[in-house]
Amino acid sequence: MLTPRIQQHFVEGADLHYQCAQALAPALEAAAMTLVQCLTAGGKVLIAGHGAAAALAPLLAAQLVGRFERERPELPAVAVGAPLAPAAVAASPEAAAWFTTRQLRALGLPGDVLVWLSAAAPGEEAVAWVQAAHERDMTVVAFTSARAGDVPDALRDGDVWVAVPAERPARVLEAQLAALHALCDALDAQLLGEEEMEVTG
Repeated sequence: MLTPRIQQHFVEGADLHYQCAQALAPALEAAAMTLVQCLTAGGKVLIAGHGAAAALAPLLAAQLVGRFERERPELPAVAVGAPLAPAAVAASPEAAAWFTTRQLRALGLPGDVLVWLSAAAPGEEAVAWVQAAHERDMTVVAFTSARAGDVPDALRDGDVWVAVPAERPARVLEAQLAALHALCDALDAQLLGEEEMEVTG
């Protein structure tokens, strides 16, 4: 029977979410304050995702430009990445990474923030993106798994590292989605004031 195997996905996810509630809250608070400082000073947020986490970049951009759960003015955010067909990206991930690096250099300005996401062990392009952001005097908020590669060493004072305490990409991706939702809520609380979180059930 597949039922126990299916159930295990939910059990593992719930356990990781519980761990993240404790482990990630301080980093997410720092990330929220970094975004608030950027946005209230007239900056923008550039969002880049690596691998499967690339799907989270346009989602976060949509929640910043549009809304999360409350109405508010639009916030300037752009998901960056190579405008290539999925097959082309799969055939040449180096080209996609190269284009993203150039986008960061072209669009990034001092005071902007790069939100960088990866659910798996990042490659060399991760460090290149961080370096490109730093070249433009941007702050970096890096979302990674426990296997962060060389990313932590590339970060500098003022950057924020949100490291999900897991290595399995599927679980990391799920936790990162929850973390981004928590980030959006914290951002709205800072910009609009706190309100009771709705509990439904």
